[in-house]
Amino acid sequence: MFRLLPIQILLAAIGAVNGIVSTYFASNFVGVDAMTAVGIYWPVNTLVATTATVLTGGASILCGKYLGQNEQGKMHNVYTLDIILAGAIGTLLSLILVFLAFTDNTGFLTHDDQVRAILNRYITGQAIGIIPFMIGSQFTIFLSMENRNRRAMTASIAFIIANLLFNFLFVKVLGLEAFGLALASSAGMWVFFAVQAGHFLSGKSQMRFRLKEIVWAECIAIIAIGFPGAATNIYQAFRGLIVNKLLEAYVGGAGISAFTACNNFLGVFWAIPAGFVAVSRMMISVSVGEEDRQTLMDVMRVMFSRFVPLMAAISAVIMMLAVPETRIFYKDPSNPVFMMTVWGFRLLPVCMVLAIPAMHFTCYGQASGKHVLVHIVSLMDGIICVCAFSALLIPAIGMNGLYYANILNGVVILLIYFIYACVKNGKIPSDMFELMVIPRDFGVSPDERLDLTVRSMEEVVTISQKIQNFCTEKGIDNRRSYLAGLATEEMAGNIVEHGFAGDNRAHSIDVRVVHKGDDIILRLRDDCRPFDPVTMNKIAEGDDAGANIGLKMIFGILKDVEYQNILGMNVLTMKI
Repeated sequence: MFRLLPIQILLAAIGAVNGIVSTYFASNFVGVDAMTAVGIYWPVNTLVATTATVLTGGASILCGKYLGQNEQGKMHNVYTLDIILAGAIGTLLSLILVFLAFTDNTGFLTHDDQVRAILNRYITGQAIGIIPFMIGSQFTIFLSMENRNRRAMTASIAFIIANLLFNFLFVKVLGLEAFGLALASSAGMWVFFAVQAGHFLSGKSQMRFRLKEIVWAECIAIIAIGFPGAATNIYQAFRGLIVNKLLEAYVGGAGISAFTACNNFLGVFWAIPAGFVAVSRMMISVSVGEEDRQTLMDVMRVMFSRFVPLMAAISAVIMMLAVPETRIFYKDPSNPVFMMTVWGFRLLPVCMVLAIPAMHFTCYGQASGKHVLVHIVSLMDGIICVCAFSALLIPAIGMNGLYYANILNGVVILLIYFIYACVKNGKIPSDMFELMVIPRDFGVSPDERLDLTVRSMEEVVTISQKIQNFCTEKGIDNRRSYLAGLATEEMAGNIVEHGFAGDNRAHSIDVRVVHKGDDIILRLRDDCRPFDPVTMNKIAEGDDAGANIGLKMIFGILKDVEYQNILGMNVLTMKI
C-alpha cells in the first residue's frame, strides 16, 4: 500500500495544483472578480470531475475483480468501454459548456453581469481541456493497475510544469485574463493526456482496446458500481450552487472568494486522503475478487493506524500556518476577505481527517455491493448535511458557519456507518470484522487458512512440513498433504533463487494455504520482477527430459494453476 501511495497522491494532487496556480494568478494578476468567477465555476468543475470519477471508480473495481478472478477477456472489455465512455461524455460536456458561454446562458450561476462576463470567458477556456481530462483520468488508474507508476508520475510532473508555464505566458505575458487562466490548465491537461496515451498506443500495455469483442451491457455495470462512490461529488456540485447562494445573500462576494482560496489551497492536501483511498480501492477490489477477508480487514487497520494519524499531523500544521497561507492570496489584513480566509485554514483541515475513514467505508461498500447504504451516505454527505447546517449557521454566525457545517457533516457520516454496523450486528462492533459487516460466508474463516512469510531459502525448507501438518489437520489425505507441501516448497524456492537475486532490494513471499470444500488452494504472492511460471512451463515442455524437471513435476501434480501480476506483484495460485 505504501509503495503505491506516493504516485496516487501525486495523481490526485494535479487538479489541486492547477487550482492553486489558477487562484494565485487570478488574485495577483487579474483581480478579485476573476477569483469570484473561479469560485462560481467550482460546482461545474466538480460535476465534470465527478463524471470521470464514476468511470474510474466503476472500471477500477470491475477490473480489480476480474484480475482477482483471472478473467483477462472481461478486463479488456471493461478497459475498452471505459475509454469510449470517457471520450463520448467528455465531448458532450465540452459542447454544452461552450454553448452556455457563447449564448450567455450562465445566469443560473451568478446574477452579477460583470462577473458573468468573466465567467463566460473562463468556461470557454476550461471546455478545451475536458476531453483530455476525462480520458487521462481513466489512463491513470489503468497505469497503476499495470504497475506503470513511473509513466503516470512523469505525466503528472509534465502537467504541473506545463500549467505553470502556460499561466505565466497566457495571463502575465499575453494578458488573456480569465480566458488565459482556463486555457493554461486545458493546455496542461493535453500534455498530461499525451504522456499517458503513449503507453497505451505503444502496444506494450496489458490492457487491450478490443472493439470486435466488446460487450456493451457492461457499460451499465461500470456506471452502476462507480456512481454510488461518486454520487457524493455529484451532490457536492449542487451543494456548491446552494452554498454560493447562501454566501452571496448573507456574506457577499468576499465569502465566495475566501472559500475559493481555501478550497483550492487545501485541494493539494485533499490529494493525500484521495491517494489513500485510491490505493485502498485497488486492494479492496482485488481482495473482494479473491474473497480474501483478511486483506480486507488489514486495509482498514492500516487506514486507522497509519493514514488517520498521518493526516491529523498534516492538518495540525496547516491550521498553525493559517495566516502565512492566507498571505499567498490576500495581502491586506484589513480587508474582510483576509480573516475569512484565515478561519477557513484554521477549521477546514479537520474535515480531511474525518473523511479518511468515511471514504474507505464507502469504497468497501461499493466493492461489496452495499449500494443502498452508499447511496444514503452519498446523499447525506454530498448535500443534505452541509446545506442544512449551512442554512442554520451562516445567517447566525456568518462565514464561519460554513466551515463548522463541513466539520459537522464529517461527524454525521461516521456516525451513520457506525450505527449501520450496530444495527447489522445487533450490538456495538467489537472488532474490524463486525465494524465492516463482512458476511459470514465471505471467504474462509481464520481456522481454515494458514499464512506464512518467506524471506530466505532457510525459511523455504521449513514451510513444507507446516503445510503438510495443516492439511492433515483438515482431513486431507496424506498424499495430497505431502504434495501441497512439496509444490509450495518447490515454487517458493524458485522465487527465492531467481527473484530475490534479481536486484538489491529486500523481498518476501506471502504464502497462503486455504482449505475450501475438498480443495487445498495454495497462493504465493511476491514483489519480485514479473515472472510467469505457467508460460515458462509451456516453453519447458519442448525441452529435453532433464531440463526444468522441478517445474514439470509440480505442474504434473496440480489440479489447476494460474498466474497474474496484480498491482506490481506476482500472484501464483495452485489448486490440489
